[in-house]
Amino acid sequence: MPSAKILSEKQAYVADLKAKFESAVSGCVVAYGGINVENDTKLRKELREAGVDYMVVKNTMLRLAVKGTALEGLAENFKGDTAVAFAHEEDPMAAARILCKYQDGDKSKKFVVKAGFMEGKAMNAAETNAIAKLPNREGMLSMFAGALTSTLSGLAVAMQAYADKQEEPAA
Repeated sequence: MPSAKILSEKQAYVADLKAKFESAVSGCVVAYGGINVENDTKLRKELREAGVDYMVVKNTMLRLAVKGTALEGLAENFKGDTAVAFAHEEDPMAAARILCKYQDGDKSKKFVVKAGFMEGKAMNAAETNAIAKLPNREGMLSMFAGALTSTLSGLAVAMQAYADKQEEPAA
């Protein structure tokens, strides 16, 4: 039986993890096996630059953190080597995008995105991989602006053709 001090530290750690799950806009659960130190350092740097919190956590602590929350369905993925990434408001898709990109390039196929969550809803690996393929906010705005521009350009051409037809003398 752990001492009262150790028990209170673990309870505080679980409470902190629970707060991270609740405050994150989205996140991913990964099996990080097969990653070497050099690649892990690069991956952590890229995640940090994107504003993503990434940590390796004991499965028991993760299970306790999601117990009784809407994300309790994630608990079935807390087996083996487990790391969790939490994305915030800046770029909600950052964690999924970066981790899925690394997963796709991993030759050992041991680094695997197990699951994810977004806005309080647990997602399986396939849903998380689909979310990762979506462009970021700037990309979406750019696509929207391009669609508006092409629509307006088409409307201008049609209006000009109509005006030109009206100006033609009757034959």
